[in-house]
Amino acid sequence: MILDAYLQDPDTEVLIDDAALADAMLAVEGILARVQGSLGIIPKPAADHIEKIAATMTADIPGLMEGTIRDGVPIIALLAQLRHAVGPEFGGYVHWGATSQDIVDTAISLLLQRVRSHFLGRLDSLIDTWMVLAEDHRRTIMAARTRYQQAVPTTFGLKVAGWIAPLQRHRQRLLDQPMLLQLGGAGGTLSAMGRQELKRGPEVVAALAIALNLDAPPMPWHSQRDTIIEFAHCLAMVSGDLGKVAGDILMLAQSEFGEVQIAGAGGSSAMPQKANPVRAEAVLALARHNGGLMANMHQTAPHLLERDGVAWNLEWLTLPQMIRATGAGLIHSLHIAENLIVNCDRMMENIAASKGMLLAEAAVYALAQHMPKREAQILVKDACRDAIADGQDLFAVLQQRTDAQLDWQALADPARYLGASDDFIDAVLKRS
Repeated sequence: MILDAYLQDPDTEVLIDDAALADAMLAVEGILARVQGSLGIIPKPAADHIEKIAATMTADIPGLMEGTIRDGVPIIALLAQLRHAVGPEFGGYVHWGATSQDIVDTAISLLLQRVRSHFLGRLDSLIDTWMVLAEDHRRTIMAARTRYQQAVPTTFGLKVAGWIAPLQRHRQRLLDQPMLLQLGGAGGTLSAMGRQELKRGPEVVAALAIALNLDAPPMPWHSQRDTIIEFAHCLAMVSGDLGKVAGDILMLAQSEFGEVQIAGAGGSSAMPQKANPVRAEAVLALARHNGGLMANMHQTAPHLLERDGVAWNLEWLTLPQMIRATGAGLIHSLHIAENLIVNCDRMMENIAASKGMLLAEAAVYALAQHMPKREAQILVKDACRDAIADGQDLFAVLQQRTDAQLDWQALADPARYLGASDDFIDAVLKRS
């Protein structure tokens, strides 16, 4: 689709496409054979041959598609292809003691491991880019806005630090996310890998987890989907905070604000003056898309009995879309960060246009040194109302209504009412 070029990302897509899944399933089958051969569960020559074939063969993707339509899972068709390639002598040892969900879930864990590495790299690049901007603009004064109204002075550097901080936490969440091996056999007991006193299943699990660089779970998790849902949560949270940044930029880039713009913004088919922030729009749309998909992922938690094809299919429908959306959101966000133009003069013009209202809170606390705070609040609130009605500066009105000895010029300076903004910026930048 034409729109895929805008709302997806080829570098992410190649990590989870059909070929990637088929290769991952073959890798699991090959290394499973190697581990079982080393433990004497299947003959060593058979294990070596299966591993070699699995590592070198290319799956017939159309054949896997046909098989999935028939069987509801791709692994059965893949096993037919693999056994044919292995040959009759050792073909019977392929997939020894495993079940379809073991191979598919473990293959997906391998794909998620690669996706995580890819996304961590992009998060690092994005955080690094925002860090430079936060440092460069730690003294760039602008209006903080709450409930869509000017509130108090802040700095653009602090705003950017606020964009960085949740990304730092999401980065750690992704690092902490377990990537679980799945191996339980037909009913989650691994009974085909040794009976009675010769229970070899746990040995296979431990060795296979090491060989695949995955985490070994305490038991098979066929119907326990919390780790998959948790990974999806990470994606939704990353997308959500990227969307918050994009939404901030969309608002600050409005013609009436004019405080930022994105170099190389999109054009209009009708209006030559337009510079549409299309990448920011895409990031916010992708964030909302992932937020909605997260509800679907929660519907996979009731994975009934020992295996549930309905819940499993819903994962396949939902998780790849969330990965694609996150990848696209990250690449667009990085482009925005690298091409953001900050209009410092416009920020100060917007502050000046408030005629002192941005420092109403500062006036309250200064006056509270000379009168009860409640009286100071009433005085300033009344002054704000009358100043707005008459188009006057707040501090001009206040000076007419109180004899409190204040340095009115200093009080009206937004640079003197930035609180601990520098300390907060330092704390965020230090974490990276």
